[in-house]
Amino acid sequence: MIPSYLSLSKKELLNRVRLLNEQLRSCSLCMHKCGANRSLGEVGVCGAGSDVYIASSCAHFGEEPFLTGKNGAGTIFFSYCNSFCVFCQNYQISHEHLGSILSIGQLAQSMLELQKRGCHNIDLVSPTHYIPQIVEAVALAADNGLSIPLVYNTNSYDSIETLRLLDGIVDIYLPDIKYGEDIYSLKYSGLPNYVASSRKALREMFYQVGLLACDDNDIARKGMVVRHLVLPNGRASSFETFDYLFWLSPDIHLCIMGQYNPLFCASEYEELSRKVSAQEYQEVVDYAIKKGFANILVQELTSSSVYIPDFGRECPFED
Repeated sequence: MIPSYLSLSKKELLNRVRLLNEQLRSCSLCMHKCGANRSLGEVGVCGAGSDVYIASSCAHFGEEPFLTGKNGAGTIFFSYCNSFCVFCQNYQISHEHLGSILSIGQLAQSMLELQKRGCHNIDLVSPTHYIPQIVEAVALAADNGLSIPLVYNTNSYDSIETLRLLDGIVDIYLPDIKYGEDIYSLKYSGLPNYVASSRKALREMFYQVGLLACDDNDIARKGMVVRHLVLPNGRASSFETFDYLFWLSPDIHLCIMGQYNPLFCASEYEELSRKVSAQEYQEVVDYAIKKGFANILVQELTSSSVYIPDFGRECPFED
């Protein structure tokens, strides 16, 4: 199964770049739809302008097994973010904006270097606000031999218009579904109308790529995998989220994450100031099992300490 972007003509791929760049002129890439002319360097709600900031590009072994395989996911962490989570574990790059400017050519070269290292995919982490530049880099990299799947690792606050322009480009959608109630999405992440927006985004992603498909080595080649981070005191409204996901498809691969850590500003919110208890996590897992999901991935709660990145290092997750 060849990557989707290699099935598109060069003309069509560049047309998608053009259309995405038009959105950048009055930014509507995400559901904030802030209208900043980022093509001229104006800063959007996300904090990003026209330059692409990269915090890290490395083989990452902390993703799901079907993404990491034996050689790792070729993960590119983008600086800045359209979500303002008070508990963000990547706060060094999302809030403190650690990172360096890369040109389109340099970004394409980073993708090719990850492929050369044997990585099984290009895993784009928080890509929404840079997607015009990313697609242009993919087109350039494809001309120079890029041939591994493209993973779109998002918080699901993407606009439908943006996602539709990615149809036939992205192979694997890896959306986080953060909340099942807007009162919490606004309070803890500054995301208004998140529930309806994220669910529309999920439907579009699922329509494009369908259920997860793996090769003979159990490496993902296409499809959607949904992540959900359990928060203490029920603040993620997990049950409501699972009800919707089950309606979408009981066969969706659902990763229930227990790695919550009260990082960044979380300690300022009493209800978020501790890790998730074993009982809280198990209740969420049990609900998903009883609901009837066919493909559930769970985590050990010790992962809350294992998966804390340090973007001051070349590979943020190295010991």
